[in-house]
Amino acid sequence: MKTESEKVRILFVEDDPNLSMVLQDYLEMIGYSIRHAKNGVEGFNYFMAEPFDLLILDVMLPKKDGFSLAADVRASNQSVPIIFLTAKSLKEDRIKGFQQGCDDYITKPFSTEELSLRIKAILKRCAVPGNQYRTGTPELFVLGKYEFDSGNMMLRCKGVEDKRLTRKEADLLKLLCINKNNILPREVALETIWGENNYFIGRSMDVFIAKLRKYLKADPNVRIINVHGIGFKLEIRGELVQR
Repeated sequence: MKTESEKVRILFVEDDPNLSMVLQDYLEMIGYSIRHAKNGVEGFNYFMAEPFDLLILDVMLPKKDGFSLAADVRASNQSVPIIFLTAKSLKEDRIKGFQQGCDDYITKPFSTEELSLRIKAILKRCAVPGNQYRTGTPELFVLGKYEFDSGNMMLRCKGVEDKRLTRKEADLLKLLCINKNNILPREVALETIWGENNYFIGRSMDVFIAKLRKYLKADPNVRIINVHGIGFKLEIRGELVQR
């Protein structure tokens, strides 16, 4: 958590010089520390050299596009929030953005006020774990043969290599654990983890559910079940109550 005397550091990667100048000036004016990169390669070099609290990436970048840059970032850091900026509004592009692990997706043109509000919302969600499903809940869960350390985002199972989850994977699995053997409504998961409920984010969540199923496949008694039209259930067969 940042103290009031510290500025949130944002890596802003955008090749349009006019838009870059306007947004950098605006974000600095409202209190953020901005490092601007003009292409994806430069952006990745900055990312590897300096600590950042948030990344704002244009999709159409020279040398390395925003999706490729995000994939490289996620290979070394699973938790830093990412916002994509793009002129594209195609459904496939938005889904691809969320699959790359972005936290938000803003289509140009947009207002500076909208960007500011989205940044604040993301920073609040990422820095403050306080909501009714996470506050005061345990950090360690036993799921059949698995042990899930939600605080360190680690999933362990004897005989299987430890798996470090992404922040969203860990948050989603923790919600399922808290509601173990009960239905987790789809809208609750979307609002809790992504902060909103729409088609594109819903598709992204389905991708994360598929990944969690793959991670848990070593124990056939642990299943994530689709409850059609309602949500999901983490079912531990032979267990009726949370340990």
